[in-house]
Amino acid sequence: MRRYASRLATATLLGALVAPRGLAAQGSSPASPPDSTAKQPDPPPAPVNHVESALAGFKLSGFAEVSYAYSDQSSGDTAIVGRLYDRFQNHFMLNALAIVLDKAYDPAKFSAGFHAEALFGQNANLIRSGGFELGEQGDVPHLYVTLNVPTASGNGLQFKVGRIPTLLGLEVIETISNPNWSEGNQFIFAENFTALGLSVETKFNQHVDAQFRVINGWDVVHDNNTRKSLMGRVGIYPDTLTSLGLVGFWGPEEVNINTANRYGGEALFWRKLGKAALWVQGDYGKEQANATLPDPAQDATWWALGGWVTYDLSSEVALALRGDYVNDQNGARTNGVFGFLPNTGQKFGSGTATLNIRAWPNALVRPEVRYDRSTLATFNGKKDQVSVALAVAYLY
Repeated sequence: MRRYASRLATATLLGALVAPRGLAAQGSSPASPPDSTAKQPDPPPAPVNHVESALAGFKLSGFAEVSYAYSDQSSGDTAIVGRLYDRFQNHFMLNALAIVLDKAYDPAKFSAGFHAEALFGQNANLIRSGGFELGEQGDVPHLYVTLNVPTASGNGLQFKVGRIPTLLGLEVIETISNPNWSEGNQFIFAENFTALGLSVETKFNQHVDAQFRVINGWDVVHDNNTRKSLMGRVGIYPDTLTSLGLVGFWGPEEVNINTANRYGGEALFWRKLGKAALWVQGDYGKEQANATLPDPAQDATWWALGGWVTYDLSSEVALALRGDYVNDQNGARTNGVFGFLPNTGQKFGSGTATLNIRAWPNALVRPEVRYDRSTLATFNGKKDQVSVALAVAYLY
């Protein structure tokens, strides 16, 4: 759910994941043979959603997810280096219970909408913003109100105020919407997760949209300095099978430091190719010299490149492949975090293969194998590691 170009790609992917043949057929009676006069049974009634019945116009959705992960370079209770939601070695994990409540706005008139997500489980511990506390395993990653002003195009001008998902990247906090189950290195190390502030958004026509944001900063609710940060994005859609998103960001992000700006940009390309889909994402970032960097006297720079390919093997099984590479040449993004060794620079990347199995109604089963490599011997004294995982989610 982040960003329009990502949303277009994510909506295509999520539709493939959660609306397979088995779900589409649910509730419909089988077709009768031509010579049959037997009356077919009526379809079962749709389940009652009491929240939507009591609150007209609101939509309730969400998911529950559990997983297991194992790495050849970890043992016992040690962490799987460089990982996020799959960070615990040889553990079954209660990853997430997400509860999402939506109230849509009408783009054709003055109207208001609302979106909120509550997240509980071990995933919430890692994406919590500074200045907000809902316990170690609880968070509200999305909570914003949308005010719509109608425009001549009919698409409206939207003002969103609250905690909003970032404009950066393809992958999102909600793993069920991603091509792969584990989060890639760009999501973890090159992007922010959320921001609190104001977003002004509009769709000019079917080919171009834009968003501009003023926020407290990266992954903070309570601002950690006295200056605001900026983010902006332009989405370009040449046709219904192609999109390009261009994002820029600027602002100070360190605690009590107003003079060291973090700035950079990203390009995210998507193309639908029959049963396959392709994404390519490039990131660049720089932070001005400050006391939090491994070398306080030097500006820090990083860049990353990633690609995803998905292919529908059948109506119930899809394959997702991801490869990514990050050059954290000054250690600004990986110095001593998520199990990485203290460092003043490293290059690292990964290759991941995931099966998305949707043979059970409303369920998503995802076995995954992943290979990671770094220029540092950071994986239990080795430069690489192989890991396997299995995640099971129920979507409602």
